[in-house]
Amino acid sequence: MTQPSFETHEVFNQSPPFEDVNLFTADRPLIDAVKANGGAGAEQALSEFGALWGSAAMAEQGRLANENTPKLRSYDSKGFRRDVVEFHPAYHRMMTRSVEAGLHNSTWTADGAPVGGCSEVVRAAKFYIASQVEGGHLCPITMTRASVAALAAQPDLLARTMPVIATRDYDPAFAPWWGKRGMTLGMGMTEKQGGTDVRANITRAERTSDGYRITGHKWFMSAPMCDAFLVLAQADQGLTCFFMPRFAPDGSVNAIQFQRLKDKLGNRSNASSEVEFAGSYAERIGDEGRGVSTIIQMVQLTRQDCAISSAGLMRSGLAHALHHARHRSVFQKHLADQPLMQAVLADMALHVEATVALVMRLCRAFDCMPADATEAAYMRLLTPAIKYWVCKSAPPFLYEAMECLGGNGYVEDGILARHFRESPVNAIWEGSGNVMCLDVLRALAREAEAATHVLMHLRAETSGLPGATEALAFLEKTFRRPDSERVARLAVEKLALLAACAALNSVTSDHAELFAATRLASTHPSMYGAVDLEPADIRALLERALP
Repeated sequence: MTQPSFETHEVFNQSPPFEDVNLFTADRPLIDAVKANGGAGAEQALSEFGALWGSAAMAEQGRLANENTPKLRSYDSKGFRRDVVEFHPAYHRMMTRSVEAGLHNSTWTADGAPVGGCSEVVRAAKFYIASQVEGGHLCPITMTRASVAALAAQPDLLARTMPVIATRDYDPAFAPWWGKRGMTLGMGMTEKQGGTDVRANITRAERTSDGYRITGHKWFMSAPMCDAFLVLAQADQGLTCFFMPRFAPDGSVNAIQFQRLKDKLGNRSNASSEVEFAGSYAERIGDEGRGVSTIIQMVQLTRQDCAISSAGLMRSGLAHALHHARHRSVFQKHLADQPLMQAVLADMALHVEATVALVMRLCRAFDCMPADATEAAYMRLLTPAIKYWVCKSAPPFLYEAMECLGGNGYVEDGILARHFRESPVNAIWEGSGNVMCLDVLRALAREAEAATHVLMHLRAETSGLPGATEALAFLEKTFRRPDSERVARLAVEKLALLAACAALNSVTSDHAELFAATRLASTHPSMYGAVDLEPADIRALLERALP
């Protein structure tokens, strides 16, 4: 007997999944930006990385890691404190792949010195690609990489830890770091009463015969299953940086007591915790009272990664929107052939082109400093400006990408809702927008001559671009104002836009002119697509964005 069918329709006019795509070779702006900044020799390795991370299998691991969030196990079955955070196997698989690729250590030599060459640019390209798949697990990856810069202030500690950091083996075992195949490091800086103002920290460090014992709390300590943490505490001579391992030297579990895991908007696969230090063992990094200066290089590296990650999120949003528009028909035409949708997508593509060119240019500066004084000055002045503009651009950009997919973009079945929830964290973490603006003003005040030199280079690199001369005049006038803090956001955004024009000009001058015309010569409208681009420019932008 034939069974009745209750299906009332067939599924059609839906885009296929955007997966099994090489996230490097399908991204012409990334290829060209990497090449323009010295990384052409790594194209084969980046292509292999892009194929792996663009696979359906990796997309599935990212989904599972976010849907199965970490769990805190404070005690074992007998009532002993363990303070273990459990993760889904998918999270560990993501970590394994990132560690294998050296995202946590490839910019450092085996003894902790900068590799130089194009290592920052190549690593950034991988980080940018990985961010498009799953951003949460990159938090401990970022902190491990950046911690090496702070550990350099204590050479004996760096010499002991670097052989374990320098491996490409991910070892999630809850065990003393010195007996593991590889290790990760986290950070605990902020407290309830201080937040960004770490000098307001009240956690105390008492010197003992074998190191220090720390008592106090941290309101945010990220990636609590790392093998050790860099924390700030008040010692006799003032705020000091410390290395706090999960296990004390005798092999006992250190007195690091996690109170709870944060229930965050995004970044769901990664654990962030509130913690109490009940006389926790720690070793000093650098001199007492020099805590802020010890961590400053580390902070620059984490801010760099915030910008790279946000750029990757926007790239993914653009790629998914464009892919959908090419397969979805509305009013008897593909969305991608509708003039208004073309204007939106092309304007978004232009933004991403400039963004990826800018972050790769920043990474080139990290590769070249400290040997090159000009590049070092570029890094110090532009890192906070670039983090400010790129990271704050991401949430509205990803909302626009979601709208391109309509209801399909809003639901959790797709990746864009997750990207949207992830996007605010990079603007908040490692210094909010106002902090970035104040850091730019600080750099201008402390290194006025070097900053002037950077602006002179930007003038040469943007010569002839629409609005560039006027933007420079505005910056020079505004940064000299006695009340410059009041208009710092406007000036810092203008500085980032000018730097983006310069970076893009070295990659593709035609699109640099378009970017300058729509962002410098005039105020860019608050909505993407509210610009007048020629049909030929629209075609060129969209063809480069996704073949």
